[in-house]
Amino acid sequence: MNLIEGLTNFNLTKQEATLYVLLLKAGQLTGYEAAKQTGISRSNTYTALAGLVDKGAAYVLEEGKVTRYTPVATAEFCTNKINRLEEIKEDILQQVPVLTNEAEGYITIKGVQEIINKLRNTVKQAQARIYISANSRVLELLKAELAEAVGRGLKVVIICGKEFSLSGAICYHTTKQNEQIRLIADSHTVLTGDLQDDEDSTCLYSCKRNLIDLFKEALKNEIALIQLQKGDING
Repeated sequence: MNLIEGLTNFNLTKQEATLYVLLLKAGQLTGYEAAKQTGISRSNTYTALAGLVDKGAAYVLEEGKVTRYTPVATAEFCTNKINRLEEIKEDILQQVPVLTNEAEGYITIKGVQEIINKLRNTVKQAQARIYISANSRVLELLKAELAEAVGRGLKVVIICGKEFSLSGAICYHTTKQNEQIRLIADSHTVLTGDLQDDEDSTCLYSCKRNLIDLFKEALKNEIALIQLQKGDING
């Protein structure tokens, strides 16, 4: 993710993000100067600068007849947005209908980021135990959540490449080069799939007992094979 794309996630348009970065570099600019340096039309520049002010990313400096714009510090701007979203989240949670029953079918989750989000949330919501099999790259993306689960006293069992380790977790090291992932939480939910094809990646999420039992048995067999291979090496 580049800088402009990242800023658009904080409710800035691409033109606003471009002008915001320019203001950060220059310190302060008039609309005319900003338009000249970016090549954006003057009308669009003034609209975008007004948008930055309205969205809390810039301030207006009045110097006589000249209006200049100066950026709000990036950490401050981002934190303000996050804090506001947290306030909105609390309002939503107080008003939204409560989900009475989680879907019991087989749910397909598409896209790398959506899959990672589901993995992270599943780990966060686990209450007793987590079993996960994945390569080191994927596990690094989940390391903070897995460490937090260990800190909460959960049993965390990880089948992973030799490069990955996590204090307090039970790690079975093997060779894992593909992007396949399997996760079971509390013997209640299972998530399986791969992150091989970026936005075309898919995972299956389910609370179905038969699928959970199937994957529990598969993970047990994988652990048994690792132990057997380790015994052969040691022998």
